[in-house]
Amino acid sequence: MIHRAQTACLVLLFAAAAVINVARAGNQIYEPLANSVRTELSAAVSDRSAPVLNFARAEDAHRWLDDMSRRLQKRLPDRVVRTDVLKSVHYEATRAGLDPQLVLGLIEVESGFRKYAVSGAGARGYMQVMPFWSGLIGQKTDNLFHVRTNLRYGCVILRHYLDIEKGDYFRALGRYNGSLGRPEYPSAVHAAWRGRWKYEGPTA
Repeated sequence: MIHRAQTACLVLLFAAAAVINVARAGNQIYEPLANSVRTELSAAVSDRSAPVLNFARAEDAHRWLDDMSRRLQKRLPDRVVRTDVLKSVHYEATRAGLDPQLVLGLIEVESGFRKYAVSGAGARGYMQVMPFWSGLIGQKTDNLFHVRTNLRYGCVILRHYLDIEKGDYFRALGRYNGSLGRPEYPSAVHAAWRGRWKYEGPTA
């Protein structure tokens, strides 16, 4: 009887551990791309420049990084890791013409800032990128759990969806999550973007 109870407890613990690493995200849906679009996206994900904070003044960069670092500290306690993530988010977001605060809000909703999060659909990493993208616009060997790689793909994909939807964030976010037309996901990202990650100073 005791052995059976212990076994049941172990099963529950393993199940809980598995749930912790599974993201609540949906998934981007594969859609055929025109050759010109595919070429453009491929060029966008091939960048290997070192991430830098793109601010007009150094003090603005330090202020943004300090503020965001404080907000992210509970989720990413290691300061070196936290700084690398924030610099990469800012670099990849501004490079793709996105608000870094939007990307932070999206990451919060998609993965909860868990580097190795995997959704039920197989989406990976901070921005929950579906594996088919690496074969479509990058290299099949690209590691979607690598911080810069994941953020680069995620930002390029979101920019692509925004362009398709002519700047409509509601629809673009729905496409990103694979829930186009449903309000839950875009509303959650918007709440995080304009609420928990709102920033009054210059972000670029």
